[in-house]
Amino acid sequence: MKFEVIPAVDLKGGRCVQLVQGIPGTEMVSLDNPIAQALKWIDQGATILHLIDLDGAIKGERVNAHVIEAILDAADVIIEVGGGNRTSSDVEDLIRLGVDRVIIGTAAVNNPGFVTEMSDKHGKAHIMVSLDAKYGKVTTHGWAKSSVFTPPELGSRLEEAGAGSILFTNIDTEGLLEGVDPAPTAELVEAVNIPVIAAGGVTTVADIKTIKQTRAAGAVIGSALYTGRISLSEALQAGL
Repeated sequence: MKFEVIPAVDLKGGRCVQLVQGIPGTEMVSLDNPIAQALKWIDQGATILHLIDLDGAIKGERVNAHVIEAILDAADVIIEVGGGNRTSSDVEDLIRLGVDRVIIGTAAVNNPGFVTEMSDKHGKAHIMVSLDAKYGKVTTHGWAKSSVFTPPELGSRLEEAGAGSILFTNIDTEGLLEGVDPAPTAELVEAVNIPVIAAGGVTTVADIKTIKQTRAAGAVIGSALYTGRISLSEALQAGL
């Protein structure tokens, strides 16, 4: 399987933003045209986009759905979408619009049976579960609440429930631009047989190569791209 280098387009209040460890009010980047930004990454070679409704993750409903739909209309690449996807209608609407991977976080952690239901109905390939970890424990509700589960424990359980892939975000390194900690990703990859996409801390070409060495299936890049620490062409080349 080809290693995927995936630019992030995080949405808050209709804008494209990058936060520090997901904390509201810590915007290091805030751009007023997320559609143009998504198309910019595609023009530079992206074949996959990672769209997250940050407001939706916190509020439990898809606040920036109109922006996501506009990007889907304008883009012709693989698209994964997360943030506030907590009901069957959320999943169905996104798949109907053409989303390739619907990311389910809080709803998956709280109810693995929901993953089974969605996987059975739409196919495993469309169902990606989100495991966002802080201090070694999976969080929920936009990273505001901590669960008792470690990523390997929950990853194995959700794989059995029918998840087709996992998005793993290491909150401890997310948005800090200080590099990655490969150990948690490697532990999760070892615990499951489905693809794991890693996020959190990718800052340099070396970070991408480090994530690749964990046998993860790909890496999401956000702040480093938006602040110019790394170009998308450099990132894509590192993933080859």
